[in-house]
Amino acid sequence: MASSDTFAEFVTARSPDLQRTAYLLTHDWAQAEDLLQTALVRAWGAWGRIDGNPEPYVRRIMVNVYASWWRRRWRHVEQPMSQLPDRRAADQVSRVDRRDEVWQALGRLPRRQRAVLVLRYFEDMTEAQIADAMSISVGTVKSQAKKALEKLRLDESLTLEALHR
Repeated sequence: MASSDTFAEFVTARSPDLQRTAYLLTHDWAQAEDLLQTALVRAWGAWGRIDGNPEPYVRRIMVNVYASWWRRRWRHVEQPMSQLPDRRAADQVSRVDRRDEVWQALGRLPRRQRAVLVLRYFEDMTEAQIADAMSISVGTVKSQAKKALEKLRLDESLTLEALHR
């Protein structure tokens, strides 16, 4: 895998899927771009040593970088507005509200639990693939997923309707 051509081909071919994973982890497109860029820079440094498919290696970098970003996590601050924006149709608003409820609940989970759920339910990765990507055991993946789902079930801010959409 040592050539810059293969790296460029990999980046071109796999960036959209890796960007999606980064977004699902961060729920912010700018942070997702930063996360993917950081992972690709680190992968480039190790490109000559990667045997086989480099995607699991890059995903592992993304999960590890995401987990280390908790210290510099930006907190959203509400900005007051002089005029309220026009309201959209009620069904679109409620759909966005339900999605937002789920994202906020995911955001309250510990980073490892959130990463496990994102990789499992949004990326359709198997427990073994998640364990490999996160450098943890399959048993840890199972226990983290179980704990995360239990926390989501007990989260009073989530409605049953939000979880099923």
